Amino acid sequence: MRPKRALESFVAALTPSERKLWRGLTTPIKIQTFLDTIPYTGEERYRCPLTFLRDGTGHCFDGALFAAAALRALGYPPLWVDLIPGDDDDHILAVFQRNGCWGAVAKSNFSGLRYREPVYRSLRELAMSYFEDYFSLTRKRSLRGYTRPLNLATFDRLDWMTSDDGLDDIGVALGEIKSYKLLTPAQVRALNPLDERSFNAGAYGADLDESYMPEA
Repeated sequence: MRPKRALESFVAALTPSERKLWRGLTTPIKIQTFLDTIPYTGEERYRCPLTFLRDGTGHCFDGALFAAAALRALGYPPLWVDLIPGDDDDHILAVFQRNGCWGAVAKSNFSGLRYREPVYRSLRELAMSYFEDYFSLTRKRSLRGYTRPLNLATFDRLDWMTSDDGLDDIGVALGEIKSYKLLTPAQVRALNPLDERSFNAGAYGADLDESYMPEA
């Protein structure tokens, strides 16, 4: 399916009120602001952008799909980068470039794992900007790596913008894409636990019952 046709099919599936909301998402920060209004859920299922919009809930996978679709409507390719942790949940970013620098839109239960302005000269710089805010409920800094971008346009045959049916295939592909380490083993061993104030700041507004709890 051609990119223009994929967008047209998505818009055609929207109700008039949904279409009005969609057309108001005219910048990356407006996409992020909308994502921030959607309650986070840890439910183990994937939602396409259409389902995400109608359910009014979702997690980082769902929000990143929606953000990638909305960025696509603005002329950006629908790109994902996966942030890879130690004992914690992955975190998916919908990434975009402006003037050669990378930014990101993301759905998260934690305040520091969301939007990034497009000021990062490389994907590694962008990924490292999440390091201090990427921590588990056990107060451990858990970011360890990131993937190269995954272009969701290659999955247009699955109708990923309007159908939940093929989303598992996207999840599998994300797990197989080339990744890069951010920390050495020695650096990981030397990490200090997060202090209480930083934890409370990052978890402000979060529903911790919906967050991943590492094994003891």
